Amino acid sequence: MEADGFVRRRRMTAETTGNDPGVAGASAGAEVRWLGGRFWGVSETIVGSLSPRIGGETELQAVDFNRSAQDAQTEDSEPDYEGLPQGASTSTHMWAGAVAGIMEHCLMFPIDCVKTRMQSLQPAPAARYRNVMDALRRIIATEGVWRPMRGLNATAVGAGPAHALYFASYEKLKKTLSDAIHPGANSHLANGTAGCVATLLHDAIMNPTEVVKQRMQMYNSPYRGVMDCVRAVWYKEGPGAFYRSYTTQLTMNVPFQALHFMTYEYLQELLNPHRQYNPSSHMMSGALAGAIAAAATTPLDVCKTLLNTQESLTLHSLSPSQGPGQGQGQGAHRQISGLAHAFRTVYRLGGLPGFFKGVQARIIYQMPSTAISWSVYEFFKYGLTKHQNDKRRSQ
Repeated sequence: MEADGFVRRRRMTAETTGNDPGVAGASAGAEVRWLGGRFWGVSETIVGSLSPRIGGETELQAVDFNRSAQDAQTEDSEPDYEGLPQGASTSTHMWAGAVAGIMEHCLMFPIDCVKTRMQSLQPAPAARYRNVMDALRRIIATEGVWRPMRGLNATAVGAGPAHALYFASYEKLKKTLSDAIHPGANSHLANGTAGCVATLLHDAIMNPTEVVKQRMQMYNSPYRGVMDCVRAVWYKEGPGAFYRSYTTQLTMNVPFQALHFMTYEYLQELLNPHRQYNPSSHMMSGALAGAIAAAATTPLDVCKTLLNTQESLTLHSLSPSQGPGQGQGQGAHRQISGLAHAFRTVYRLGGLPGFFKGVQARIIYQMPSTAISWSVYEFFKYGLTKHQNDKRRSQ
C-alpha cells in the first residue's frame, strides 16, 4: 500500500538524524496529511525533499499507522498530480499551457511549413518535393535560410492564449467529468469529451492565425509580412475569410484531440500508473498519441489547408468548370468554400491519394510537437504547483 511505503520511507529517513519525538511526530503527521504517499516519492526523486528531514528513531511511535493510512486514502480520492492538484489554480494550467503551446509551435515551425507546401494540390514545378528533408534543403537553398520561419510571429501570438485556454479547460473538465462518470478513477469518455470542448476554445483563437500562417508559408507568397497579409485578406475576402475553414478545422480537430487525449491518458496508465512527474513517460505518450491522431485525420487536414490557402493554381485549374457564359466578375470571386466543396476538389484533382498528401510531414511534425507540448506542460505544471505548495507551507 502507498501509505505503508510512505511510513517505511520515513523510517529510513528518521534513523539518520534528529532526536526530538514530539517535533518529529507532528512534522510527520503534517506531511502525511498534506502530501500523501505518492507525491513524496516524486519530490525526493526530482527536486529533493519538500521539507527538512527531522525526527528520531522514536518518530514512528508518534505516527499512528491507522491515521496515516486513512489520510493517505483520503488523498487518493482527491485530485492527484495529473488531475488538478490540491492548491493548483486554473492560472497554473493556463501559464503552463501557454508556454507549452508557444514552444511547441516555434520549435516545429519549419516542419509545419514543409507540411503546408506538401499538401498543395497544384504545386508549382519548383515546389514539388520528394520528402521532408528534400523540401527543407531546397527551400533554404533557393529562398533563404529564414524562409521556413515566415509567419512564426503570427503563430506565437495566437498559440499562447489558445493553449492557455486549451489546457486549463481540459484539466478542469476532465476532473469534473471523471468525478461524475467514474469517481476516483480515470475515465476515457471524460478525457475524450474534455478534449473536444477544449478544442472549440483553442480553434476559435487559432483559426485566424492558421489562415495568415499558411498563406505566408506557401511558395511565392505575395505578402510582405503578417500585417500585410491580414490587411489583404480583410479587404479582398472580408473578415469571414479568417473563419472560412473553422468548421473544417473543428471537424478535423475534434476527433484528433479526442483520439489524442484518450491515447495519451491510456498510455500514461501503462507507462506511468502512479501518475508521478516522469518526463520520459510524458514524452513517449505524447509522441505516440500525436502520431496516431495525425495519421487518422490527415484527409481533413488536406481540406483545411485548401480552404485556408485558396491556392491560385488550384482555382485556375477549376476555371473550365465555370463555363464561358459566366461573367468576369463572378469568376473573379470564385472561391472554394465549405468542407463538401473542398472534399470534391481534392478528389477531383488528386483522387484518393490526394487526401493523404503530406501525411509523412504531418506525422513527423506531430510526433515531436505533441511530445514537446506535453513535456513542457507537465514540467511547468509540476514546477508551478510545487512553488504554490511551498509558498502555502511557509505561510
